[in-house]
Amino acid sequence: MRTEFFYMNYWLMKSEPDVYSIQDLQREKTTCWEGVRNYQARNNMIKMRVGDRVLFYHSNAKPPGVAGLATVVKEAYPDHFAFNEDSKYFDAKSSKDNPRWQMVDVGFEAVFPHPVGLNTIKATAALKSMVLVNSSRLSVQPVTKSEYDRICKMAGR
Repeated sequence: MRTEFFYMNYWLMKSEPDVYSIQDLQREKTTCWEGVRNYQARNNMIKMRVGDRVLFYHSNAKPPGVAGLATVVKEAYPDHFAFNEDSKYFDAKSSKDNPRWQMVDVGFEAVFPHPVGLNTIKATAALKSMVLVNSSRLSVQPVTKSEYDRICKMAGR
């Protein structure tokens, strides 16, 4: 008998709340995560699997921080906005035959009743190794299960 194991991964994805917020995702239920134009962030999205958990982070907010939860509902596929000359995400070097950029779809899970601010995360000893603390500009980044669980607990989940 064959047994398959599923290893869930955990991620943090950033969005400016005036561009796309956790409340927007709550209203829409699912969305494509388009417009990532950083190779390291793109490579992280390529590693995502359906069912992976996501901390939804509001950047450029007052204060910035984790505002809720999402789940990966569709694995990486070419970011078609890169092919559209009218899109702000257009990339002339990307083509349908050789796409440079990928996106995933995420689904809504929860809005945190108490968002977890960046300053609180930085002040928490158990989170000192988070990519967010050490490489804060990366828009899509891995999170450990213990980091994910700790932030959920801090948010009252």
